[in-house]
Order: sequence, then structure tokens, then C-alpha cells
Amino acid sequence: MYRRLSGVLFPVMTILLIGALVWGYQENRDKNSVLLKAENQYQRAFHDLSYHVDRIHGELGNTLAVNSDSTQMHRKGLMNVWRITSEAQGEINQLPLTLLPFNQTEELLSHVSQFSYQTAARDLTKSPLSTSELSNLKELYKRTGEISKNLQQVQNKVISNRLRWMDVESALATEKAAADNTIIDGFKTVDKKVSEYPELDLGPSVASVYKKRSVKKLDAKPVSQNEIRDKAAKFLGTQAGNIKVTENGAGTEWSSYTATATGAGKNASAVASLDFTQQGGDMIAYSLSREVGPRSVSADVARQKAGEFLKSKGFEDMTPVTYDEYDNMGSMTFVHSQDGVLIYPEKATVRVALDNGEVTGLQCSDYVYERNKDQKEQLPKAKLTLAEVKKHLNPEFKENYHRMAVIDNDAGQRVATYEFSGRINGSNYRIYLNGDTGEEEKVEEFLQAGTSRS
Repeated sequence: MYRRLSGVLFPVMTILLIGALVWGYQENRDKNSVLLKAENQYQRAFHDLSYHVDRIHGELGNTLAVNSDSTQMHRKGLMNVWRITSEAQGEINQLPLTLLPFNQTEELLSHVSQFSYQTAARDLTKSPLSTSELSNLKELYKRTGEISKNLQQVQNKVISNRLRWMDVESALATEKAAADNTIIDGFKTVDKKVSEYPELDLGPSVASVYKKRSVKKLDAKPVSQNEIRDKAAKFLGTQAGNIKVTENGAGTEWSSYTATATGAGKNASAVASLDFTQQGGDMIAYSLSREVGPRSVSADVARQKAGEFLKSKGFEDMTPVTYDEYDNMGSMTFVHSQDGVLIYPEKATVRVALDNGEVTGLQCSDYVYERNKDQKEQLPKAKLTLAEVKKHLNPEFKENYHRMAVIDNDAGQRVATYEFSGRINGSNYRIYLNGDTGEEEKVEEFLQAGTSRS
């Protein structure tokens, strides 16, 4: 009996054992293959980063080496700096540095990128590099040289000691104290060195990119949770007792409140969420979470519902400028208008459910932060006439309409523009021409399908 049973089970167990060994071998081989690919990617990104930082240093040196009147070479050199810096930033993002202090170096490269782009983008023949900008270039040349030297020292140790980036990732993921990890120590050294550099004044055009947004009315008083509860109840048209208010970021300059209510809107199971600033108690976002049924509302009706909603909530003189659809939801962007001029920085986005036309979302932080509610704004005025500006359009551009608009340029400054909408090369475009120079400030391609202008 046992002999017959063992005669059956032995070959079966042998087959299972062999199968398990084969499976384990294949799993181990596949795992090693994945690890090898990841290691190769990390190594490539790191060596490319070291190379590109050295190239940035070299291009800055080339830019400084030419005569101060060589505007064409200055522009070419700065555009090369911007292009190479963008590549270096991409390579940093490919490395497992999310938990490793390297933010100071990343911030420096970001400033180098913005400074070089903003400077090269202007007409250097009319506005050549200033003494201050040349001084900044010399300082950036010095700093990138030191960063490049430090990175090359780490690179030499990686190559000579055959160090693995997978060990870095493992150390970071397990939060181990990696005091003896050469790569981690090397990057910490680089970042510490950068943090000790004195801050550079790279000009208002670069500073505007990194400025922190704040409520225009700086003297607005902080509001209490009870006041927020009342504001949310008024917005929703419900009882304040049904609303829960929580504070976010207590003690920081970004402190805010979130009010939530169940049973809001036309659906008893829907949950409404509203975000308010703590200073002044301005609502900056509203969202209604509920199931959305089959579509029964047209784009025109949705746009009308959105406009009526904004007006009922105190958003006056808002003009729809874009419309998109996804998952039976319509999303519209409205901008504030004054004296017939669209003020694009002061915008709000409304989301409408296309099953019944109910507004289920409002994002208005730009409107709140950018608009001065207490007085009529002094808008920038265009110096050129419409006829003069039109001469700068491509002759093949087929215009559908034009209007005056105020936008933020690349330097973060508000400028008066002429907005032209039309077609060229088979696509739809909005082109914003500077009202003083006629030059293009912004060009946007947009889809016409499923949309219509109001």
C-alpha cells in the first residue's frame, strides 16, 4: 500500500519541486533584470546631470567671454544655458532624491533657468545686459563651477568604487541612517554648499515667478470658524448647524478653513466641500460630490447655468472664455471684465453636471487673490490702434473675432493686449498681441469641436 502510494507521490513531488525551482529561478532572473534596468537608468541620469551642470558652467563662461555689445552671442549663450538647465532639472527628477536634501541645488538651477530665459527672451539690441545682470552671470558662473566640481568628485567615487544607486534608493526607502553612503553624503555636501551662497537679486522678472500669492486686501481680519460656518450656510442655502468646519495649516501664512455639509444640492447623499481663506473669509473653492447620470443638458444650457450661478454668488461682470467636456461634466472658465476689457488673471472655473445642469464645482482662487474688490482697477492701456496691431498678424490668419484683454506676461507683469481668435494651418488659435509693440505675448491652440462662443 505505502509502496504504491510513494510510487505515485514521489514523481509528483519531484515535478512540483522542479517546477518551484524553475519558477523561483525565473522570478529571480526577472527581478534582477528590473533592478539592472533601474540601476542603469539611475547611473545614466547621474552621469548626464554631472555633464550638463559642467556644460551650464561652460556656456555661462562663453557668454561672459564676448564683448559686452555682442547682444546676439549673449542671447545665443543664454538660450543654451536655459536649454541645458532644463535637461539637468529633468535628470534630477529621474534620481531617487525625493527624500534626500537636494532642494537648494534644484532651486538654484531653477533660478538659473528662469534668469537665462527671461533675459534672452527680450530684445537685447534695445535692452542689453545691465551691469547688475553681468554681475549676476559672473556669480552664477562661479557657483555652477563649484557645483560641477563637487558632482564630479562624487562621480569619480561612484566609478572607482563601483557604487550602486539601488543602495541609495534602498537606504532612503527604509529610512536607515546612511552615514557611510558616499552618494548620499556627496549630494548633501553639494546642497549644503549651495545653501551657504548669499541670495542673488535676479531682477523683478525672475522674482515674480517665485513670489507667494496673498490676498490683495492685506488688512483683512482673521475670521472665526463660526463665521465660516455662516458663510458656507449662506452659500449652500442650508442651516449652519449641518456644517462642519475644520482648520488647515494652523499657525502658518497659508492657514484656511474647509466647511463640509452632507445632503447639499439636489441629491440627499451629495457631500459639499467649501474652502475659505482665514484672512477675510473669502471662498476660494467649492465642490459637490455626487453621482452624475446620463447627459440631458446641452453646452449652451450648461454655460447659461454657470453664468447664472456666478452672478447669484456675487461674481459680477464675468465672461465665459473656454468650455470643455469630460465624463458628462462641463467645465467653463470665466474671466472678469471691466469697461469691455477681459482681465485674464482674474478668472474662475465652473463645473456643471450635464445630467440636470447643477453646478458641482467652482475654483475661484485666482479671482480672489488677483482682484482688488474695493476699487476700480487702473488697467494698462494699449498705445497702438487695432489697425496698427493687425499689421503684425500672419497674413494667412483667418480672424473670427478680436477683443481687448489684459494678461500676465512672462515677467509676471500685467500688459494690455489685443486678443485675436481665428484659424491657420487647419487649427484654431488665440493670439495675444502686445498693445504697445504689436509683438506676440502668447499663442494658444484650442479645440473648436463641441464648443460655441457666447
